[in-house]
Parts: sequence; C-alpha cells; structure tokens
Amino acid sequence: MPQNFKSILLLPDRHSFSGIDAANRLEDSMGKIVTMKNVSYAYHSMNGETLALSDISFDVSNGEFLSIVGPSGCGKSTLLSLIAGLIKPEEGKITFGNIDKSDAPKIGYMLQKDHLFEWRTVYQNVTLGLEIQRKLTPQNLEKIDQMLTLYDLYKFKDSKPSQLSGGMRQRAALIRTLALEPELLLLDEPFSALDYQTRLSVSDDIGTIIKNEKKTAVLVTHDLSEAISLGQRVIVLSKRPGTVKNIIPINLSIANRTALSSRNAPEFKDYFNLLWKELNDNV
Repeated sequence: MPQNFKSILLLPDRHSFSGIDAANRLEDSMGKIVTMKNVSYAYHSMNGETLALSDISFDVSNGEFLSIVGPSGCGKSTLLSLIAGLIKPEEGKITFGNIDKSDAPKIGYMLQKDHLFEWRTVYQNVTLGLEIQRKLTPQNLEKIDQMLTLYDLYKFKDSKPSQLSGGMRQRAALIRTLALEPELLLLDEPFSALDYQTRLSVSDDIGTIIKNEKKTAVLVTHDLSEAISLGQRVIVLSKRPGTVKNIIPINLSIANRTALSSRNAPEFKDYFNLLWKELNDNV
C-alpha cells in the first residue's frame, strides 16, 4: 500500500434530521481530516468509459465515525480507494487536514476478508505490518500485547487463524491495522462475510475498539442498521454514477452508545425508515 496511507473515525452525537446543511455546520465545528470537493471518477476500458462517481463533496471530521450507504455499484468502494490514494480523482480535489495541508494522514484499510495468513500464528499475523516496516520495537510489541489482552486474544496468540471464530479473526485483523497507528481507518464492509448473529457481535466489538483507540473511521456498508448503529453521520449515495444524495446526522437518545445499544434507541426505526426511503427513491 502507498506510504501516504492514513486513518479515520467519527465523534459527535448531537444531530437531527436537518440534512446536508446541518451536517456541514457540524463539520465546521471540528477539525477536518479529509475534504472531498467536486470529485468525479470514471473507469476506462476497451468498451468505453463508465462514470462511477460524479461531483462528490463532503468532509470527514477528526474523531468522527462516518457511514456510507448506497445501491450496489454506486461507487462506495471506489470512494474509499480515492481517499486511500490507490486511485486519483479525474475531476475535483481531495485534501487532508487544513486547507493549506496536502499531506495525507496515515491510513489503515480493512477489507471484507481478514487476510490472515494460516502459516503464521495470530501473534505473527498482528505483528506483520510492523515486521514489514521494520518497526518491531519493544514499545510497539508492548502495545500489541496490551491490545491482545484488552480484546481477549492474548491466550490465542500462538494459535493459527483457523482455530479462531470469525469475530476473533476480525479483531485480530483490526489489531494488525491499529498496530501501525493509523490516523484514519477505512472499513470496506468488514462484517459482510459473517453470519447475522456474529456480525452483530463483531460490529459492536469493532466499534468499541475504534472508539477506545480514539480513531477516525469511514465505513462502507449495505446494512442500514449497521450504518445507523455505528455512524455519527450517514452519507447516502445515489445510483451510479454515485452522487451525494443526502447526509443524515444520527442523534440517538441513549447514554454510553454502542453498536448494539444503538439499536434499542427509540429514534433508531425512524432513521432506518428515512434511509430506506432515500435508497428506494434511487430505484
């Protein structure tokens, strides 16, 4: 992955159904880690050009957890690739931090599969990034041990990935990512390969870990309940070419919010119905 990779998450809980303007006012009150301005991207092939994203504009605030939803094929994963620097926008601009700062933050990327290597132990897997970057210092290894202990994986550190449950594998993959101390986390449907019950538990675990580690995160998901329960704002993309149809701040009247407890909030079903309507208007 490019060396300019950096990481992301979301923070505030004071929102309403006031849409894009209110969401932008919220962003203005916090430091911005990513700003996308009029970004467009097209895929090119021998058969012609396919416009994936058109005129995308939004900000990600430092410490925020942002969810992105939209119809299949609308460019959600392409959007993460643009933020990560894997591809470059054909139109528009992506900036990081303040307007006069162009350096990207350190970015961590979690994909649908955990990509743990079976021939390595759990410990060897979570230290792989540090090993590649030649950062296996006593201080970094101590932090690995602390995270393995805190997130109930230390006693499995000598096990092989096949001996872990799906949820444990995802926690190990996240620890591997966090070991490199990213400032921004990009999550591309990291729970989609899990069964429903495990998915609920793991999303709660991952959300809690990201909150505890004080990271900024952007989550792409097809699951509306997941987007609401984890996100502080939800960006709704239109069908291809994807555009920003709406930005919905999430304000749930519960204390000590987690991914699981969010689903019990009285406002949860209203947000779900709102997102459902927004997406069905796309069809």
